[in-house]
Amino acid sequence: MTIQVIVLNGGSSSGKTGIARCLQAILPRPWLSLSVDDFVDALPPSLVNSDSAPGSGSGIAFGQQGEVVVGEGFRELEAAWMAGIAAMARAGARVIVDDVFLGGAASQERVRAQLEGLEVLWVGVRCDAAIVAGRELTRGDRVVGMAASQAEIVHEGVVYDVEVDTGHAESLDCARTIAAYVKDS
Repeated sequence: MTIQVIVLNGGSSSGKTGIARCLQAILPRPWLSLSVDDFVDALPPSLVNSDSAPGSGSGIAFGQQGEVVVGEGFRELEAAWMAGIAAMARAGARVIVDDVFLGGAASQERVRAQLEGLEVLWVGVRCDAAIVAGRELTRGDRVVGMAASQAEIVHEGVVYDVEVDTGHAESLDCARTIAAYVKDS
């Protein structure tokens, strides 16, 4: 089985992006890395609502306590985004997807449906809430509280092929663990 897509699921500031970069460096063939942050950055400003109450629009809203609420417009574009990622993989690109499954198992099922027919490695990226909260403060580009609130909920009901913990291992070590599951990469 040749893995075509690696899905890294973990809360904000859990270390997914660092792991993705390390995977790109150590896997023998080229891999594209695409993240939910790339998707949110690509949204029109009218669908990104960080200044008002969560849920007030059809896009994505970030609340004062770090809560994230997504609407119908966000979901429609997210489905198109994932269909595009799947199309790239079907066309021969190897893709690392850095995501945050806000809906746990339901999120995984949405992604699984889009990636149907592809060989996918599902990776849980875990990190203690206190550690991600510290990383969040250091980053300065997230609503305070988001990382801690997502640390466990993103994993609820999600089934993984492998899990790593960035609170106990460096990104490169986590990437090496994941790479061991990737054949003919």
